[in-house]
Amino acid sequence: MTKRIVAALGDFYHDRDLAVQSLEAAVKSIEGIEIEYKHVDELVESLQTNPDAVILFAENRINPEDDQVKTWMDNDAALAINRFVENGGGWLAWHSGLASYDNIEAYTSMLHGYFKYHPEKHQVVSYTFNPDSNFIDDGQNFEILDEHYFVACDVENTSVFLTSDSVDGSSIAGWYHDYGKGKVVCLIPAHLEEGLMHPVVQKLLINSIKKVSDLA
Repeated sequence: MTKRIVAALGDFYHDRDLAVQSLEAAVKSIEGIEIEYKHVDELVESLQTNPDAVILFAENRINPEDDQVKTWMDNDAALAINRFVENGGGWLAWHSGLASYDNIEAYTSMLHGYFKYHPEKHQVVSYTFNPDSNFIDDGQNFEILDEHYFVACDVENTSVFLTSDSVDGSSIAGWYHDYGKGKVVCLIPAHLEEGLMHPVVQKLLINSIKKVSDLA
């Protein structure tokens, strides 16, 4: 049976084409996956079609450099997303899918975390797997030039499988948990093409998709 996934990818700072390229490369190795690409403005409405899972790679701000900044997710949208996952949907918050949502509790409480900040300059970020996690087999620690995301994470109520380190400090970079009848994965890497197409990031993306679409 084919699993149908809605994907909303790209924003002002994150290239949609690169994200699509990375996602398409990942799903080639997964049988029975169908991707439907939507704009963030269409995302909540698309939940009414009962997809198996959603992938969000887009921050909340639509026009972050304007004087009057608009956002696409409000509390009503967040509650609809929350209900979708509680009722059995899967949700992958990928990289910028955690950014600028910190004031929307209905969303961040579902994720058990949110993006706080990243240093202005890209840095070499070292990603390290939690040896106690079974999220990925044969996970190899890796380094890429990346935005080093620093996040808040409710580690007591989720399973951390990845951490990050750079000259700027350390943070958590990947976690997953059940939420109601559904599943949530938060995956931090990556921003640049080097990272998005890195073989270990691809493996992480594959496992994240399998997890939220109930193929794992």
